[in-house]
Amino acid sequence: MVRVTVSEGILEGQVLDNVLGGKYLSFKGVPSADPPVGDLRFKAPRPPKKWNGVRSAKDHGPICHQFYVFTMSVRPGAEDCLFLNVYTKTVKPSRPAPVMVFIHGGAFVCGSGNSDLYKPDYLVHKDVVLVTINYRLEILGCLCLDIEEAPGNAGMKDQVAALKWIKKNIHNFGGDPNNVTIFGESAGGASVSMHLVSPMSKGLFKRAILQSGALNSPWVIVNEPVERAKAFARSKGKDTDDVYELLEFFKSQPVEALIAAPVAITFDEACTGLYKPTFSVVVEKKFGNGKTFLHDNVPDVLKNCINEDVEVIVGVNGDEGNMLLGLCNLDPVIENYNRLLQSFIPLDMNWNINIRKQLEVGRKVKEYYYGDKLVSSDNLSGLAKKAGMINFVHSVVQWAKACASKQSKVYFYVFNCLNIERAFFSSTFKTKSWSGRPGVLHGDELMYLFAGEVFEEAPENLKMVDKVTTLWTNLAKFGNPTPDESLGAKWLPFTVEKQEYLDINDTLTLKTFPFKEEIQFWERIYDEYLAEHNFTT
Repeated sequence: MVRVTVSEGILEGQVLDNVLGGKYLSFKGVPSADPPVGDLRFKAPRPPKKWNGVRSAKDHGPICHQFYVFTMSVRPGAEDCLFLNVYTKTVKPSRPAPVMVFIHGGAFVCGSGNSDLYKPDYLVHKDVVLVTINYRLEILGCLCLDIEEAPGNAGMKDQVAALKWIKKNIHNFGGDPNNVTIFGESAGGASVSMHLVSPMSKGLFKRAILQSGALNSPWVIVNEPVERAKAFARSKGKDTDDVYELLEFFKSQPVEALIAAPVAITFDEACTGLYKPTFSVVVEKKFGNGKTFLHDNVPDVLKNCINEDVEVIVGVNGDEGNMLLGLCNLDPVIENYNRLLQSFIPLDMNWNINIRKQLEVGRKVKEYYYGDKLVSSDNLSGLAKKAGMINFVHSVVQWAKACASKQSKVYFYVFNCLNIERAFFSSTFKTKSWSGRPGVLHGDELMYLFAGEVFEEAPENLKMVDKVTTLWTNLAKFGNPTPDESLGAKWLPFTVEKQEYLDINDTLTLKTFPFKEEIQFWERIYDEYLAEHNFTT
């Protein structure tokens, strides 16, 4: 047992064995905010209250009650779910250690920071303090009624509250509050990119890592959030246009009624066959002197780009789209792609160009990926590539170009290490890759950062684990993932002119222009049809 005193009281954690050897200290289930229940539902979080005596920190706090989209099943949890976990080698180091704060993914509808997926052993072994966090999900974290009582982005403000708690308390765990690196994957990566521009987050961290997600990814920020709230209420038997009636209705519902209920508000959303979350991040309205997390449209945000003096790693995996097809019922998806050209276009074009232009884009995209062939179960590689490009790759590359054009120091990567035994998602998804090889799916890099209970720690696996964790923790320690060439490569910052990136595989190779042909195709499409969303034009 080990005890630490934080601003709210005394925590008692425990000493655990590291799978790589040695030991580390674990403090789980630490409150990062007051329980967001009752009248606090849908509101910004409040600081946690003090407690008397010694609080046990040996077990995780409850996860947020959620519908886990990767297995299409309910994961029981609680509305009182704002907890974080701290892992460190020692609470009394000779000098304060760099801090890394992980923000989990899950499309803002599912996930947690718990060690069943994000076991800390690999990163703590590299002499950093690791923190993982929870934040409110789905409607509880994202309801926006455009009123002061429900302005939106409660889940993002939960993340800010966790960062504030870390800034205030992490020195008690041996961490350096002035050297905090935030990192996240998918919705977590998109969250990191938003913290880089949000006024609420300024000064709470020093460096950042975005894995397979950015704020300009078309699934991140939703349109018509109030209309979505009305549609959701109608699905529950409440039909009203009065937002205050809606608020009281949502506050009266049990938490079990507020998950696993995606509703469509457009024909496209109703017919594609693809899972789309109903609620997500919004551009907030300002109310009086109240603080907003995000109040500018994405194009305007990226024109100004990120806060100065922040070093960033950003990147994607080689076969991002395979996972998306693995989540859907393919028969209706294939049918829709063959009868509706609109199926081929990105979500942001659905909302921002007229039907005639949508059909033009659909024809060009279909021609690019399929020529004169129909989509079938035998040739799904085109859909997998298109899904990965429009949901992750194109937007992340555009984000990097926008930042590099403002002289921000950005290190870009493409993760191509193929090892089914160390995949984040199941081997079922990987055998459905439709591209002639299993593929490196969305999320697969996570198992090289976090230890997993079911994975064999074979020597060849651990060599790759060491490379990836060294790159990530080097950024946290030095602001440069390769301060020397001990890993066999020098990772150069990304520039608009050469688009340098590190190909992360069994060997590390510096290359230029990731996904060059496909990126250029999509940049031409955006230049012609939605130039304001192509952030470097």
